[in-house]
Amino acid sequence: MAIPVTLIPGDGIGPEVVNAAVEAIEAAGARLEWQRAAAGAGAVPTHGTPIPAETLDSIRRTKLALKGPLATPIGEGFRSANVALRKEFDLYANVRPARTFAGVETRYTGVDLVVIRENTQGLYSGVEHYVDEERSAAESISIITRKGSERIVEYAFQYAKSRGRRLVTLVHKANILKATSGLFLETGRQVATRHPEIQFKEIIVDNCAMQLVKNPNQFDVLVTTNLFGDILSDLTSGLIGGLGLTAGANIGADTAIFEAVHGTAPDIAGKGIANPTAVMLAGAMLLEHIGERTAAEKLATAIREAIASKEATTRDLGGNATSRMFTNAVLKRLR
Repeated sequence: MAIPVTLIPGDGIGPEVVNAAVEAIEAAGARLEWQRAAAGAGAVPTHGTPIPAETLDSIRRTKLALKGPLATPIGEGFRSANVALRKEFDLYANVRPARTFAGVETRYTGVDLVVIRENTQGLYSGVEHYVDEERSAAESISIITRKGSERIVEYAFQYAKSRGRRLVTLVHKANILKATSGLFLETGRQVATRHPEIQFKEIIVDNCAMQLVKNPNQFDVLVTTNLFGDILSDLTSGLIGGLGLTAGANIGADTAIFEAVHGTAPDIAGKGIANPTAVMLAGAMLLEHIGERTAAEKLATAIREAIASKEATTRDLGGNATSRMFTNAVLKRLR
């Protein structure tokens, strides 16, 4: 029986790359029933909101979603639809793997790490306001709880165990943010005592950024708070070739949303030149999540082989291939 999945094409290049991913996922042999739904800036003119009630109802039914990038205004308008979805379904764990691709020239080789980011608290809690009528000063409140810290660090250890990884590194700024980051670090240390078979380290965030640039191969699983994880996961994407090659998962107790982490790229939308790799890999993560491990591995391998062959290199990686050409290269390896 086909598994229902909410499909959110998104804004900008979203529909192009999402449609390509659907082709590849189906060619990998997975039986999914796609339920298309709107979200993002494109949903506002027709639904009056970036997250229509119909979309939320669909995700509540399916407990699964695959989505393209959603546009968010900078400095004005509605808050991030991505953040709102994470809060609505308490998707507390954001998972972003970064693994070297054969055929992509970068400064590093052999990178294979994962950033696990707390997804609902910290400075992304949305508790902020101006402190005077002239709007000359503003403040934002970072909320860190012991419960939220414990469950994300525990998730990181369980993730490491289930995938044969050996090291979890907690990233913090407890030397300065002694209450909030201090609570996260203290809780992480307590959780680590429950998993003696996994090596545990801790590192200050600014040193972590430097060490990632100096030698990313020293890291395995990184776990950290919301803002630090957002920044560091973009950094780790840069180590392997950019956001166009990076997928992400947002995991909750009973719901999961998988996504391309890159933006909407409105400057190339509709031109058929966007790289669908990220959302294809998000599809592979979705398949693994639902137990379709054979299809997931088949899809991920086909994507990597297509990139390594350089027969259809998209423009973001230095080639001239269209989205269609790259998709066909992946499909050829799946069929």
